[in-house]
Amino acid sequence: MLADFIKATGRGVALCLLIALPCWLLGKAFPIVGGPVFAILAGMLITFLLPDKSRLQKGITFTSKKILQYAVILLGFGLNLSEIAKVGAQSLPIIVSTIATALLIAYFVSRRLQMPDNVATLIGVGSSICGGSAIAAAAPVVGANDEEIAQSISVIFLFNVLAALIFPSLGMALGLSTDGFGLFAGTAVNDTSSVTAAAAAWDGLHTGANALDTATIVKLTRTLAIIPIVLGLAFLRGKKEGVSGGSVNFQQIFPMFIMYFVLASCVTTVCSLLGVPMAVFAPFKSLSKFFIIMAMAAIGLNTNIVKLVKNGGKPILLGACCWMGITAVSLMMQHILGIWWKKRRRLVFHVRKASSRLCS
Repeated sequence: MLADFIKATGRGVALCLLIALPCWLLGKAFPIVGGPVFAILAGMLITFLLPDKSRLQKGITFTSKKILQYAVILLGFGLNLSEIAKVGAQSLPIIVSTIATALLIAYFVSRRLQMPDNVATLIGVGSSICGGSAIAAAAPVVGANDEEIAQSISVIFLFNVLAALIFPSLGMALGLSTDGFGLFAGTAVNDTSSVTAAAAAWDGLHTGANALDTATIVKLTRTLAIIPIVLGLAFLRGKKEGVSGGSVNFQQIFPMFIMYFVLASCVTTVCSLLGVPMAVFAPFKSLSKFFIIMAMAAIGLNTNIVKLVKNGGKPILLGACCWMGITAVSLMMQHILGIWWKKRRRLVFHVRKASSRLCS
């Protein structure tokens, strides 16, 4: 059985692995772009050079579906729930507001633009939570195909780059404090790599500033929203299919990999409370990132780049609406809570303490 599985999928998985290796290195060299984007682009280009990929297709499909789910599970090892609770709870009103804003904009604007539901859902989820990781978690639940995933990832990438380039200057123009900018970056930038890039750029412009710690903790807190959002999408899909088909198998739709993601987070949290350093879990987090790159390579191999470009206008417009909405609400909520945020010393203490534990 195992031999047959390897024979059927080995070639396709190996190709995705070969594409992922240089893209992983490129992502480290150019973090604003990131390895997943390089992998999608490489996959779309390489597919033109393959006259017949029928012998590779099973392995490519396995990588784009199963390896993607394994990546989400391993992502849980990077979340220490106890440390996140100490700091992240203080930013919860802004996180909830920005997530709700993005999802509502995605719903109403996509209806206005008459966009496919899956693309709109993935852009809304990716914009509101954590970019590619959230898309990776939501895609199997809503039944998105590879072209829909690639379209969504491409939109998120575009606004990641814009945020990393624009937000530090915008924060200075608005007179944000270092803590305020860390909160802004953590709630308004999509992907983790772009959050760190924007916060690092801010710190580089302000000697002695440490917005990176605040932004990282807030972003990790925001990542936890994957759990209720994906479970909600599973419920809605089950309800929809139950209405149209008469009955639905919830065991097939329910995202068990999200339960394993939660379990991984709990393991990390318990081990941390027992004195195990977070560095022990670093290989799992690295493997998660690499698996995402492998999966994006597979998605690129299954994507028609010509069709992707032709259909790109509406998704980009939707992504822009979500991005601007999140930015405005993040700043507005921080302004509303301005008196509260003046009590920053306690926040800074918790952020630095939590960051030292997460990075140790």
